[in-house]
Amino acid sequence: MVLSALSFLVLALMVTLSFNLSHALRQKMGLQQHSDALAYSMAVLEARALNYYAVSNRAIAGSYVAMNSLHAYMAAISVTGDMMRAAQQNFYIIAAQEFAQCACYGCWQHCIHGMEALQIAGDFGQTGRDYEKKAQGTESSFRTAMEGLDLLVDNIHTAQKSVHEKTLQAVKDGKSHGLGQLVEHNAPGASDLPQEVGSINANEFNCAVDGLECQGSVGNSDEKARAKVMTEIANASRSGWPATRDVANAMPSFQIPSYLHSNFMQEFEDIPGSGLNRFQVLRHVGTAKTVQDEGSVNGPGEQDGNEGTTVAAREEGMLFHSWRDGAMLSSYESKVWSDENGGGHEPSGAHSGTHQFEGVNARALTACSQSGNCFMKFRANPSAARDWGQPRVYSYLTRQLRAGDTSKAPWELNSSATVRMTHGGQGEGQLTLAAAEGMSLSKAMVYYHRFGANGWREAPNLFGPYWRAKLHPFKPDEAAKVLDAAGNSDAAEMAQVPGVSL
Repeated sequence: MVLSALSFLVLALMVTLSFNLSHALRQKMGLQQHSDALAYSMAVLEARALNYYAVSNRAIAGSYVAMNSLHAYMAAISVTGDMMRAAQQNFYIIAAQEFAQCACYGCWQHCIHGMEALQIAGDFGQTGRDYEKKAQGTESSFRTAMEGLDLLVDNIHTAQKSVHEKTLQAVKDGKSHGLGQLVEHNAPGASDLPQEVGSINANEFNCAVDGLECQGSVGNSDEKARAKVMTEIANASRSGWPATRDVANAMPSFQIPSYLHSNFMQEFEDIPGSGLNRFQVLRHVGTAKTVQDEGSVNGPGEQDGNEGTTVAAREEGMLFHSWRDGAMLSSYESKVWSDENGGGHEPSGAHSGTHQFEGVNARALTACSQSGNCFMKFRANPSAARDWGQPRVYSYLTRQLRAGDTSKAPWELNSSATVRMTHGGQGEGQLTLAAAEGMSLSKAMVYYHRFGANGWREAPNLFGPYWRAKLHPFKPDEAAKVLDAAGNSDAAEMAQVPGVSL
C-alpha cells in the first residue's frame, strides 16, 4: 500500500507536469505566432508606405511633366507673334529689293510693288502685335497653373512625410494604427515591443529613404544628387509633343506645324493678298524640359549636372516668302522659362509679370516641410549583408506561460506551479512544473519584386510600386543584436553558438 501510494503520487505529479508542459507549449506557440504576425504586419505597413512613395513620386514627376507641357503651350502661343514679325522682316527686305529694281531699271512698277510690300510689312507687324497681346493675356492663367502645380508637389511630399511619421510610430511601438489588436486575438497578456527593438525597426525604415537620419548604412546623398534623379525621370516621362516638335525632319521639310491653327496660318496668305505670294515654313522645332538653365533647353535631356532648377520651352523656325520679284528667308523664335528669379518670356511683347519655380528637390529632405519640392528616394546599399538597403523588421515579445490561477488551471497546484518535498535525511526537494516566462523572436523583410518575367532583376526603387513583405530567417549576428537590445544577453550569447537553430 505504501508503494502504491507513492506510485500514485508520482503518477499524479507526472500527469500534472504533462498538463503544465502542454499549457506552456500552447502559450509559447501562441506567443511565437503573435510575434511572427506582428513582425509581418509591421513589414506590411512599411511595404504599403514604400508603395505609396512610389505612386506619389510618379505623381510628382507627372507634375513636372505638366509644367513642361504648360511651357510648351506658352512657347507655341508666343511664337505666333514672332512668326508674324519674321513675315514683316521678309516683306521689308522684299520692299528694298523692289525699290532697288526700280532705281536700277527705272521701272515705276517696281516702285509701286515696293510701296505695297511696305504696307504688307506693316500689316504683318500689327498682326504680330495683336497675337502678342493675346499671348500676354494668357500669361496670368499660366502663372496660376504653375503655382498650383508647384503647390501640388509640396502637398504630395507633405503627405509622404505624414505617412512616414505614422509608419515610424507603428514600427517603434508595435501597437499604433491597429497593430494593438493583434495581441488581443493572438496572445493576450503578451508584452509590448521593447523600445530598443522598436528603435532598430525605425532606423531600418529610415535607412530605406535617402536623406533621412540613419545609422549603419551608406550615407545620404546631397539634395542636388537627388534632384538629378527626379529631373531625369520627369524629362524621360514627357509625351511626344512637349518633348519634340520637329517639323524640320518631316517630309516635305516645309510642312506647316499641325498644332498651329489653320486660321492663323491662313493669314500668311490673306495679308499679302492675291498675286504671286508664296510662303513656306522651312524649319520648325520646339521642345520643353526641366533643365539647369534656360540656355540648355535644346541640350540633351540626360546630362551631368542637371539639377532641374528651371522649367523651359523653346519654339523656333524659319519662314520663307516670295512675292512679286522679291524673296526672303527670316528666322523666328520664342522662349519661356520659370526659375527662382522669376523666369522670362520672349518675345517681350507677349510677356507680363514673372513666373517662379523653386526647382526640383530644392532643399534637404529633413528641412523640406512646406516647400522645397522634395520627394522620397530609395537609399540603395551595395552590401548583400544589408540586403541592398531593403528594410528589415524585428519583433521580440515575452509572455507568462503559467496561468497563475488554480481556479483556471488546477494542474498548476499553486500560483508558482512548484511542489516542495521533505524526505527525512535526504533533505528537501523542489519540482517546478512549468516555465514561468516565454520569449519569441521574429524577423520580416520588406523587399522589392516587380511582376513579370525577370522582374526580380529590377533594382529596388521608389518609383515602382512593387514592394512586398515576408517573414525571413535570422542571421546569428542580427539575432544577437536584437536580443541584446531587448535586454536578453544570455539568449544573445546562445544565438551566436554554432549549430543553434534560429
